[in-house]
Amino acid sequence: MSQNFPADRGSTHTASTIGQDLTIAGDVTSTDNLVVDGRVQRDVRCLSLVLGETSQIEGNVNAEEVVIRGRLIGSVRGQRLILQASAHVEGDLFHNDLAMEQGAYFEGGSHRFQDPLAAQTTQKGEMAAPGPQQERTKGATNRPPATFVRSLEVNV
Repeated sequence: MSQNFPADRGSTHTASTIGQDLTIAGDVTSTDNLVVDGRVQRDVRCLSLVLGETSQIEGNVNAEEVVIRGRLIGSVRGQRLILQASAHVEGDLFHNDLAMEQGAYFEGGSHRFQDPLAAQTTQKGEMAAPGPQQERTKGATNRPPATFVRSLEVNV
């Protein structure tokens, strides 16, 4: 499986892997890249995250870059989020950039922040309203946040 860590071009970071046959019933924290092909039943925090097609996460995710190919039930906070065609996400997305491929399933809210990783959470684990350092978009008034959708080239 290609890991596809976009932030790592030219970097020496390595990836830790949670394999298909592994279930973790607790929080997962890494200071580096993480690939999940198995199941995590709590929150995940890492530098960059790739959720493989067989992955299942029931908890919140916090990473600079997140590529989702599997199933995620919970909120995601990251600078750059990519939901690939096989993704199934139920929860809110807090991001600076968002890309969603055709076929991806997403049910929840999409919230654009300049720095979604620094955004505060309420006691219920929900994102607080953006403060002075978390402007949604400059000059925007009551319009929904912009979402980036990349076009995909299909080879027939």
